[in-house]
Amino acid sequence: MTAFATDANFETEHLVIGAGIAGLTLALKLAEHGSVTVVVKNKLEESNTWYAQGGIATVLDPADSFDNHVRDTMEAGGGLCHEDIVRLVVSEGPRLVRELAELGAKFDADQNGGFHLTKEGGHSHRRVIHSKDITGRVVAEALINRVRRHPGIRIIENHTAIDLLTTDKVAPDFAQNNCLGAWFYDRETRRVTRILSQVTFLCTGGHGKLYLYTSNPDSATGDGLAMGWRAGCRVANLEFMQFHPTCLYHHKAKNFLISEAVRGEGGILKNLRGDPFMEGYHPMGSLAPRDIVARAIDIELKQSGDPHVWLDVRHLGPVKIKTLFPNINETCLRFGIDMTREMIPVVPAAHYSCGGLVTDNVGRTNVGRLYAIGEVACTGLHGANRLASNSLLEAMVFADRAARDVSERGDLGSYGGHSASWVNGDPPAPDEQVVLTHAWDEIRRVMWNYVGIVRSEHRLKRALARVENIRQELDDYWWRNRVSSEVLEVRNLAAVAWLTIHSAMARKESRGIHYMLDWPEPGPLAKDSII
Repeated sequence: MTAFATDANFETEHLVIGAGIAGLTLALKLAEHGSVTVVVKNKLEESNTWYAQGGIATVLDPADSFDNHVRDTMEAGGGLCHEDIVRLVVSEGPRLVRELAELGAKFDADQNGGFHLTKEGGHSHRRVIHSKDITGRVVAEALINRVRRHPGIRIIENHTAIDLLTTDKVAPDFAQNNCLGAWFYDRETRRVTRILSQVTFLCTGGHGKLYLYTSNPDSATGDGLAMGWRAGCRVANLEFMQFHPTCLYHHKAKNFLISEAVRGEGGILKNLRGDPFMEGYHPMGSLAPRDIVARAIDIELKQSGDPHVWLDVRHLGPVKIKTLFPNINETCLRFGIDMTREMIPVVPAAHYSCGGLVTDNVGRTNVGRLYAIGEVACTGLHGANRLASNSLLEAMVFADRAARDVSERGDLGSYGGHSASWVNGDPPAPDEQVVLTHAWDEIRRVMWNYVGIVRSEHRLKRALARVENIRQELDDYWWRNRVSSEVLEVRNLAAVAWLTIHSAMARKESRGIHYMLDWPEPGPLAKDSII
């Protein structure tokens, strides 16, 4: 192995890794108190937020109430939601939604000029604000516009995070393991950068690419989760991967989601014979919570052998469809599907992780000076199943709370002052690249087949054995070859797969999203699974 000179080493007061709604909101708020550096592995526009269609759930209708929103969240969460966190997030939502609108996010208005509210699965009232069916993009564009113009925010794109730099690694302090910053791989120059910071924030999103079929972008490889775990963070509830019931089924479509709002406005799920089937699984029919809908579709497909089910919105009429869902309608048309006259073929796909790095009520992890915000975190809000459109709300609330916590804590000391160097191996031989492509493909297929919507003890044991073998191969590759984006991502995927399987094996019950054939009923005590 040869020493590898770093391309740049610098310091910042606040280091934000990731730029979805959590990272961008956080950066704007932190910039009021000091220098901020935002690092993303692609462009600012590449995030789960950008692809979010549905909206943001919050109480704005006088006929609704915080208690209603809390109750809906708790019922969807299968007994695992932390009620204090749920009430905190729900109560702070209206203020932050209005603040987001003031920043330039243009949400659809009703006939009185207020926010137009739609209803999604699991909600008892209309409380989801949206911008047609591209809410995430509208929100992200407004925040990106502000961040790019802010003089106190430095943006670094095309840098993949390698690992967190902590005192345990360079100067152990048994009283407290503190985060000092992170290492990054510059994807353009192929060099390594070290950024030291007073405080580091993981806002890296989820890990939907862990599964063969997902609604997530290619960047969702669990980088922040894996790095946090390697740094010593506690991890909780990773067995709860939410599968969105309705991803477009088409051989040319790549992870295109048919928003939950389509069912919220009256879309009906039907089998290939054209018969509605959801009423046989839940009183709310096609508006049942996502875990129930995804499992029902999975059962229907397994029993029938059909490749997909239908989502029927024809009865809504062309005007309503084109007004409410212009992006979905246009995308379906590109694939030869006219949703005003034809039913939409859909299948479930991995969508959102309800587990992650354990944080407190302001986003702090158990590693000093390290926060986790958004899907990478487990705050206790979602429990065993996320209520639709609560995720963007959670990201905003915890970004706001983390920024306030940092400002109230005041001086956090130096940037670390520790010396550390990075050693990068020799370039891999051409025939060794197949290790990465094979591992990437096998991990995703193993997770889809054995750790998917319906699980069993036997399937999980089989998955664990295969993933452990893959991790050994990747460890060998890691120490003998030069860093690259490809090895970083597949290494993180393998770590998250291992953690997910262990979390699933530890839960001897069925609860929320986690359904076990061996234990089809929930246990007597609802408790988090913490690693």
